[in-house]
Amino acid sequence: MEERNVDKLAGWIMKLAVIAAICAACWYFSSVLVYVLAAFVVSLLGHPIMLVFRRIKIKGKRLPDSLLAVLTIILILATLSLLVTQLIPVVVHIVRDASAMNAQDVPYNSLLDQVDDWLVDVFPVLGKDFNLVSFILDQIRTVINVSNVTSLIGSVATVAVNVAIGLFSVVFIAFFFIKDETLFGKIISALVPDKVEAYVQKTIDEITHLLSRYFLGLVIEVLGVILVDFLGLWLIARIGANYAIGIAVIAGVLNIIPYVGPLIGEVCGVLLCVVLKYGAGVGLDVPILAFALIVLAVMFLAQLIDNFVYQPIIYSTSIKSTPLEIFIVLLVAGHAGGTMGLLMGIPAYTVVRVIAARFFYQHKAVRRLMPDIDQEDTGWLIN
Repeated sequence: MEERNVDKLAGWIMKLAVIAAICAACWYFSSVLVYVLAAFVVSLLGHPIMLVFRRIKIKGKRLPDSLLAVLTIILILATLSLLVTQLIPVVVHIVRDASAMNAQDVPYNSLLDQVDDWLVDVFPVLGKDFNLVSFILDQIRTVINVSNVTSLIGSVATVAVNVAIGLFSVVFIAFFFIKDETLFGKIISALVPDKVEAYVQKTIDEITHLLSRYFLGLVIEVLGVILVDFLGLWLIARIGANYAIGIAVIAGVLNIIPYVGPLIGEVCGVLLCVVLKYGAGVGLDVPILAFALIVLAVMFLAQLIDNFVYQPIIYSTSIKSTPLEIFIVLLVAGHAGGTMGLLMGIPAYTVVRVIAARFFYQHKAVRRLMPDIDQEDTGWLIN
């Protein structure tokens, strides 16, 4: 009896040692692990594109998966490059115009005088000569200070090398994940015991399916926000197509961050439009406050469409979670990990949710949270 206990203890020690060794290896090779996970995310975006490409036939024959994977990666990289190239002109113009702009260039009116007086009354520390426009311009100049730009240029070579290595690694690994969508699952399944390998493979397949739908929906959401913002800023605020698409892209990308991202995007959009209006002379010929309110209304409309159209479709249909679940998950994730926690909260919760449904469905809390799960895949755990 004692020998059996000793054997069990030795077995547990061996298992703990193996787990500790795996954790240590993951920590030591964390950069490599990040590349693999980033490539997996890219492959999730690429799988729907591969499905479309596989339907294309030339003379009744389908193109090789290797070629389709290359085309998929090129399409993804081209889309990202397009977004970046749309941001650069806007940033360059704003930096140039804000650096040369003075508060005297901004048409002032009695309403802005009243705003300044109200701020001084509420915050006497600002001083009687406080000017809101001057304050905003000073903050912009601080951000784009020449010394800051110089220090940034000093380290650009190192950053460029690291980015190039990371980008090549992610693209190279993603090629194989896109070419064979079961490859990632095979790698994970090879590390688990044979008796649970089939269930692990099913779990990974479901996680891959849900995350692929989620990230694809997220891309569609971002593009939808960009489209509405662009049309509103171009047709209503009249700031010009180039400026409108640049600011819309900034707002759309920030929209990825739940809750705080849309607010930051709206504030940045209003400030950038005001700077462009009185720096580059674009926009409606209306007072500054009216122009700011018009821009804010346009971007707020885009958020309403996002909140009541895009997000319900993405969260409820792609990851099969209720809005209350998502809200609580984001609160916890934001408290634990800040901005990165908000970004990774929903994907991480999706993974945990599927694993819990597959392997811990015998627990009451899991059954109550996921009552509609297919019990054919979990019955072996309940018995």
